[in-house]
Amino acid sequence: MAGHAASNASTPILAMDREQHNRRLVRWWLYVVLLVLFALFVVGGATRLTGSGLSITEWKPIHGVIPPMNEAEWLEEFDKYRAIPQYEQVNKGMSLGEFQVIFWWEWAHRILARGVGILVAVPLVFFWVSGRLEQHLKPKLVGLLALGGFQGFIGWWMVSSGLSERAYVSQYRLMTHLMLACLIFTATMLIARGLAPHSAGPAKDRTRSFAGWLLVLVLIQIALGALVAGLHAGMTFTTWPLMDGKLWPDQLLLMNPWWINFFENVKTVQFTHRMGGYVLFLAALWHAIATWRTEPGTPHARRALVLFLMVFVQAALGVVTLVTAASLHPALTHHAFAIIVLGFAAAHWRAAKGSYPSETVVINDR
Repeated sequence: MAGHAASNASTPILAMDREQHNRRLVRWWLYVVLLVLFALFVVGGATRLTGSGLSITEWKPIHGVIPPMNEAEWLEEFDKYRAIPQYEQVNKGMSLGEFQVIFWWEWAHRILARGVGILVAVPLVFFWVSGRLEQHLKPKLVGLLALGGFQGFIGWWMVSSGLSERAYVSQYRLMTHLMLACLIFTATMLIARGLAPHSAGPAKDRTRSFAGWLLVLVLIQIALGALVAGLHAGMTFTTWPLMDGKLWPDQLLLMNPWWINFFENVKTVQFTHRMGGYVLFLAALWHAIATWRTEPGTPHARRALVLFLMVFVQAALGVVTLVTAASLHPALTHHAFAIIVLGFAAAHWRAAKGSYPSETVVINDR
């Protein structure tokens, strides 16, 4: 009887150990996914900044994995590119070698995207079949995979906007493509950090709520940045802190209806992105101060401070990008660090909420 009782007592402990082991495996898999997603963001940013996004004029999800293998195939791809407006208006007279440079950027972006799909799908099947996934994780992870597949379609929808009448893709579609990518990245981080142990426990309600709103502000600021990129607005009004010689420039609402200025007026779009940066900076500063006052010395307070410092660095990178007229290296660094800030903001919010509840504990309480 004693041995039987000891066995029953140890069963929940073994089950919890197994749950933590499985959570650790799934968490590290998601961290790898995040690293590859970050690489995809960086290559995507480079593709945009080098004007390479329209170099592949067809969407071939399967056959498109194989690049041109000989000169005849390269010339065929080049002929397709020379038939679109961007070649005529921007790159007319470019050599085959110059075309190959922009082709490889876009090809790398597409192949990385396909690679992420495989990296999510194959381990997901393994963890599911082997019983390593908790029930609440299954719809979350299937949703991530579905969003990834939809993102491939959105990417082509974006590219197609620059193949017939425009020399560049639509800024609306560019923003949609980037924001869906950000949502996928954010959701992946939230799931991964929800599976991590958090010794400090949940933060106070006010800290948790403000951390969530900071994440929203980061997403909005990235969306505004996408509009700036789509309109090449970072190449105009390249002074700071003044813009067009003023703190509050004129002619921000020239277009009718008035609201369209926030999407199509280059000056208004850049001004809005600047203002969004100031709001995010002040909000992150307030959050850091408030969290240190209410929860001093806790991991939540330390993360709030780190987040503010990251926002400060990102703001400085934004200024450098602006005054260099969005030259490649500063602009790409600004783009990449925005994703790092986004990931940390998501991790901070999830940590403020605490870990996912244990399914093992729920079962034993019944």
